[in-house]
Amino acid sequence: MYSCVIFDLDGTLLDTLADLAGAGNHVLRSFGYPTHPVERYKTFIGNGIPTLIRRMLPDGCGEDVQAEALERFGIYYGAHVADFTRPYDGIPALLRRLRERGLPVGVVSNKAHPFTVQLLRRFFGEDVGEICGTGPGMPRKPDPACLLRVMRALGADARSVLYVGDSEVDIAVARAASVDVCAVLWGFRSASALKGADFLVSRVEALEALLLS
Repeated sequence: MYSCVIFDLDGTLLDTLADLAGAGNHVLRSFGYPTHPVERYKTFIGNGIPTLIRRMLPDGCGEDVQAEALERFGIYYGAHVADFTRPYDGIPALLRRLRERGLPVGVVSNKAHPFTVQLLRRFFGEDVGEICGTGPGMPRKPDPACLLRVMRALGADARSVLYVGDSEVDIAVARAASVDVCAVLWGFRSASALKGADFLVSRVEALEALLLS
């Protein structure tokens, strides 16, 4: 049905919650602010690290504090990007099978591009082809620029692509690029937040059946 698949990263391929929360709480402690439970960070994640920073800081923090918090977060997270991060069960095997079947695989993430590449190469090697995180000239989702860039690099048109993610932002970017979208339930959002997806799956096996049957 689809000849190309493009994934989100956080909450879709990798469970990055503990490391993102660890970096966020480290920054909050460094300012003397209260920290958050790890699960609370699920509501902060999805729109990129600058937005995560704004959401986790106490109300009323100005742009100078936000900028300093972002810098501290980047330093700490860069040193602890994979302390607890792991692939979701079944994902490495799925990516291998996609590669073996000749389906091009890409990733479009709102994580900074260097962190995105670092994590993907560490956990999946060459099983992921084209990668686009955020950075100069690479705007955050739901802007479709990165998704369209990855589609072009993989030689895929909109009718052949399934985009796979775990958030409302992923549904929005897929719609902006006119591609079908599958939302996964093992990530950071509930089913009620993902009603606009073309497909909704709770198990990797169901995603594999959708892609390889």
